Amino acid sequence: MNYEVQLWQDEDGVWIVECPAIPGCVSQGKTIDEALKNVTDAIRGCLEVRRELGLPETLQVRTVHVPA
Repeated sequence: MNYEVQLWQDEDGVWIVECPAIPGCVSQGKTIDEALKNVTDAIRGCLEVRRELGLPETLQVRTVHVPA
């Protein structure tokens, strides 16, 4: 499956990556590639835990238009 993620660089230069559809699913890396690899592992782990707890795997995430 494909999941949308958000990336940003913190003040120390570390790349933070978050999957908005999965609450609490965040990872990081020294490079964008490392952060994306790490969040892939985090997504797998978060989905497994959510299944075990009987929670929905993901939340609905939508894009909305905000007029200027």
